[in-house]
Amino acid sequence: MTDALKRLSDEGVAIWLDDLSRKRITSGNLAELIDQQHVVGVTTNPTIFQKAISQGDGYDLQVSDLAARKVTVEEAIRMITTADVRDAADILRPVFDATEGQDGRVSIEVDPRLAHNTKATVAEAKQLAWLVDRPNTLIKIPATQAGLPAITEVIGLGISVNVTLIFSLERYRLVMDAYLAGLEKAKERGLDLSKIRSVASFFVSRVDTEIDRRLDKLGTEEAKALRGKAGVANARLAYQAYEEVFSSDRWSALENAGAHKQRPLWASTGVKDPALKDTMYVEELVAPNTVNTMPEATLEATDDHGEIRGDAVTGTYEQARADLDALERLGISYDEVVQVLEDEGVEKFETSWNDLLKSTQAELERLAPSED
Repeated sequence: MTDALKRLSDEGVAIWLDDLSRKRITSGNLAELIDQQHVVGVTTNPTIFQKAISQGDGYDLQVSDLAARKVTVEEAIRMITTADVRDAADILRPVFDATEGQDGRVSIEVDPRLAHNTKATVAEAKQLAWLVDRPNTLIKIPATQAGLPAITEVIGLGISVNVTLIFSLERYRLVMDAYLAGLEKAKERGLDLSKIRSVASFFVSRVDTEIDRRLDKLGTEEAKALRGKAGVANARLAYQAYEEVFSSDRWSALENAGAHKQRPLWASTGVKDPALKDTMYVEELVAPNTVNTMPEATLEATDDHGEIRGDAVTGTYEQARADLDALERLGISYDEVVQVLEDEGVEKFETSWNDLLKSTQAELERLAPSED
């Protein structure tokens, strides 16, 4: 029996689960994954919560109380989701303590409808941090143009952030710049930089889905040879950018003041194309000081047949650049693809949020006390 997840962890990859539900918390499943599968963090999003709330009766008692109080559906969602995140954070607290705050983290996302509103995003982030009230929370803020100054302001207030929906290398550099600017603000305010943490969620599989669709339309042998390569190449070049930024003089000054590096997080690591190996986005992106947030199916697949062969990223940058350049030569515009993906990403999360509103409203109505 090989322990691929342990080897992955030993290589400096933090394994986070991309899922949360009340059943997972109350059944002991989350604690079991931490104990047996090397899981050291949890990420959530509107889709995950919508699925959790609409299945089973795990939320009935709380929803019944919320319905009796006649709260708005938005308030109900906030009470339900922050309760789950708080409980998960408590379960992960020993990991948080053991890793001195690096892991043991649970992420909760700002309302995606605020993705293009900086002030509202900052206000929402402050509210979520206050509601959850756990030091091992990460507030998820999308890496939109409006999200960048929000990241700086929120980090500057001493709130730890998971930057989500990053697709392009250019945007990723702006995200790292926003993080450093936030740390500089926090330093000016006299805050303890060692308490602030951040990850930058760089999406992987969606890049291949969009680019491979375009390659299939071309249908040439050259196009076929590039299928399934763009997502990994893009992520590897992101790691190169990370190495550059976090070896700069600007970073050194912050590190000397107690700051921590913003770790790259590989998100969207569930393989969507059955022609590709289901553990590809784990095996091909092993690198020190990274996070891989996996759906449970990917976690199980890696545990079952993952082949962890050590650092698969550093030193691969020339080939990664060549793969992306080859796409440009075929007429596939990188800039256009990443913009499409960002727009779709925000739209998908908004759709999921609206679905969450509808399903929660239906539950509130179902469990509302009769008016006697």
